[in-house]
Amino acid sequence: MSVLTARNISLSFGPRTVISEVDFDVSPGDRVGLIAPNGVGKSTLLRLLAGELMPESGSVSSTGTVAHLTQETLHVAGESLRDHLARRTGVAQAEQWLQREAEALADGGAERYSDAFDHWTAIGAGDFDERADVVCERLGLRADLLDGREPDELSGGQQARLRLAAVLLTRADVLLLDEPTNDLDAAGLDLLESHVSAYQGAIVLVSHDREFLARTTTAIAELDEFSHKITMFGGGWEAYVEEKANAERRAHEEYEAYESKRDSLTQRSRQVREWSRKGVRRATSARTQNDEPDRNVRAAHKRGAEGLTAKASVVDRQLARMEEVEEPREAWQLRLTLPSAGRGSSVAFTLRQAVVSRGDVTLGPIDLTIGAGERWRIIGPNGSGKSTLLGALLGRIPLTRGDRSTGPGVVVGEVDQLRAEFASDESALRIVADATGLPDVEVRTLLAKFRLGADAVLRPARELSPGERTRAGLALLQASGTTCLVLDEPTNHLDLPAIEQLEQALESYEGTLLLVTHDRRLASTVRVDHEINVCDLLTFPRVKGGRYES
Repeated sequence: MSVLTARNISLSFGPRTVISEVDFDVSPGDRVGLIAPNGVGKSTLLRLLAGELMPESGSVSSTGTVAHLTQETLHVAGESLRDHLARRTGVAQAEQWLQREAEALADGGAERYSDAFDHWTAIGAGDFDERADVVCERLGLRADLLDGREPDELSGGQQARLRLAAVLLTRADVLLLDEPTNDLDAAGLDLLESHVSAYQGAIVLVSHDREFLARTTTAIAELDEFSHKITMFGGGWEAYVEEKANAERRAHEEYEAYESKRDSLTQRSRQVREWSRKGVRRATSARTQNDEPDRNVRAAHKRGAEGLTAKASVVDRQLARMEEVEEPREAWQLRLTLPSAGRGSSVAFTLRQAVVSRGDVTLGPIDLTIGAGERWRIIGPNGSGKSTLLGALLGRIPLTRGDRSTGPGVVVGEVDQLRAEFASDESALRIVADATGLPDVEVRTLLAKFRLGADAVLRPARELSPGERTRAGLALLQASGTTCLVLDEPTNHLDLPAIEQLEQALESYEGTLLLVTHDRRLASTVRVDHEINVCDLLTFPRVKGGRYES
């Protein structure tokens, strides 16, 4: 029996159809991975299932509680971490509802007090504070942070753990998760996977982490970018990949067979008609009448030629009866190249007895030399200082002591974890044009290749979706020759085909590479020469062995 059901739902934004006549059923215990290219409508579908948007037609119903955790979180000014978690998990809203009904009950009303109390109990509001203390302590968010700090004051690693805490604390019959793996380290991913596997309710999740999908899902729901409908694939991620490949092969084979038969019949019809026309002309020509004096023979020739026309009509009827096979449509693909501006100097970066601090993290003293063309992966748990080390190497964070240097001729291209370059009121068009010096018309063409249309490139860049900001960052890299690429969680918010294109582009990149990623399949695919664990550089280690410790 389904706990969440969508029937024939459709939704459009202006002239653009996003969801078209979609049926969707979620049963108890389901772990459904929802996939589609960026911008097709995955997040919109989750909002429809959560009841946050109303479909233009069709209906959504549930037999229990539904919770939706979005990929981007709203931080309210003055809100403590505890209050933030209470709001994000739905506990704050449940308490407000219960309070309103309790006040109405005291006044002799409150027909829905029982509903409010049942909901308050079901989502775990009664023991929320105790659970929040335990979960946050486990994640390295100390109890004193919960009531004494705002979300915006946390480091990037701490914010990732805060998002994970919301997932671990949310109780619902159906949990809708939008990109829950973003920015999580190995320990966080392990914890999330264990939670998803053991969760008592059903889960629908959007993720571009292929390993996570392979380990957690029982079915894949693919939202088609052309038909805007859902196709279900049972058996999880690996089964989906195999079945999808087989389905695409069959579709091409069926279309090729249909096209070959159609073309053969069309050619045959044309040929028979041409023979008929020539036969009739010969039978009625003056020369034929002079060569063949027998009128009956001439008439027989003419009847034979006209009979060919009847045969052509038979072929035409065969053509008309053929069941048309639609030509498979090719999905949009990112075509990414990462041009190198050469190797530059023989040494890209050096740190000598360098000490650097940011927030609670202090690294050093560090002695490190990164040669031109070398490929480094920087690893470590959330909050251990990966982005801090990158900041020290790039000169963004001043050293407490020691020295740093950048080799002459080093040209850096960067996709940072927060996509800061596009967190601006400037348009993506203007940002890329100013950074590259390209004329606007060429920038528009470039961004269109990265699936950023005319409306998107003119909006303030901060209003773009996370996926759009990431693609804009990659477009900027493609337009700029570099000697060094710095990629901090580059696959966050990228769809699966784009991730595969990035892997291919990195394989052929000839410059220096500094890579931070928790995407396990990307890490296993992209070749590196060296690996550095920032835990080995911590002055006061707080995060050990890939586990959260306070």
